[in-house]
Amino acid sequence: MLPYDVVIFDLDGTLTDSQLGIYRCTEYALNKLGLPVPGQETLRRFMGPPLAESFMRYCGMTEAQASYATDLYRERYIPIGWKENNVFPLIRPLLAALKSQGAYLAVATGKPQHTSIDILRYFGLLPYLDAVAGPTDQELHADKGALIRRVLPEGTRQAVMVGDTAGDIKGAQDCGIDSVAALYGYGENSEVLAAHPTHAVEDTQALCSLLCPDMPPVKGCFITLEGVDGCGKSTQAAALYDRLTQFGYSVRRTREPGGCPIAEDIRKIVLAKEDGGMCPETEALLFAAARAQHLKDVILPAVRSGQIVLCDRFVDSSLVYQGMARGLDDQWVKEINRAAYREGAPDATLYLRMNHADAMKRRLAASDPDRIEQAGDSFHARTEAAYEQLLLENPGRFLPVNAAQPPQQVTEEAFTLLFARLIERGVL
Repeated sequence: MLPYDVVIFDLDGTLTDSQLGIYRCTEYALNKLGLPVPGQETLRRFMGPPLAESFMRYCGMTEAQASYATDLYRERYIPIGWKENNVFPLIRPLLAALKSQGAYLAVATGKPQHTSIDILRYFGLLPYLDAVAGPTDQELHADKGALIRRVLPEGTRQAVMVGDTAGDIKGAQDCGIDSVAALYGYGENSEVLAAHPTHAVEDTQALCSLLCPDMPPVKGCFITLEGVDGCGKSTQAAALYDRLTQFGYSVRRTREPGGCPIAEDIRKIVLAKEDGGMCPETEALLFAAARAQHLKDVILPAVRSGQIVLCDRFVDSSLVYQGMARGLDDQWVKEINRAAYREGAPDATLYLRMNHADAMKRRLAASDPDRIEQAGDSFHARTEAAYEQLLLENPGRFLPVNAAQPPQQVTEEAFTLLFARLIERGVL
């Protein structure tokens, strides 16, 4: 049973880490005004309270000046700054667990209401919430107690406000409800604790234990990236790692061949420019050996611990390169990769779809090719055809993405598909 059937959260410093965007937009506004930018300690105090209030308190502005500074701040914040944000770890699964157990969830924040809703929607948190309250466009700032009352349902039995500032704690007290001090946030801990919160938590793990004692373990997921040489897998793996981390997921990025010490040693052999006469069967067996070690040492432990594993290539690459392109029997390739099929089948595969010739031009422009990349056009044409065949055979697992677009557009398309698949699979 949940200790509270109504949970109201602050936004900045409680659900999300908005520090970077707020810092940069505050600096932008002050530079436009020709005013000195305060040090990091003072800028940190802009986290949480209404913006105009912070300009008046920490920059000595009048209310009219603070209003103008807020407009300048928004010049950068509206197109860019609001996305310079990160969901704190475990927040997404906490909201999902509370919601599934019947809790009423809301946000009461000093950030403008329309902006707060945009942020919550962008990061996929809005569906868990029953109400959001923040200052309207006509309000420079709003009392936290008044904001809490806007979202507090009638007939509440056990309600709590979770926030990182003394204002959040005092607002809860004004409304006659309990409070939780989020000490991992932006508020000065001494000030927050001096406000006498009902509870205090050091991190989001402790918050989960307090609000949802029987919260289920976080579910992990195994995602692979596949495509012809030069399609941009490494670039997209890095970009998707950043985006998933920004959305609050715990992510492990890895690659094949490699990913652990033994597999990295094998990588040096199979990708060496001088192959020493290596036959296709030896190549396939070496890849399978590296994969078996990688699976046991890295992939399975990470998924079982609740992480999302992003792997640049996996067993599909062996089917494509050593099987279809080298002419080895598919069933034999599958048999030597039995562990990968039985224990480590990917939950989804992002297929970066691109013409092999265009991809190879891109690849050769970046650096010298390795042994496999030197195999010739006909070989790489077969790899492209093989990937297209796997796409037809695995429509449920393969998520095709147009990799010929500019990298940022590829990332947006890939992340949209991936995020939808994670939510579909209950990976929160």
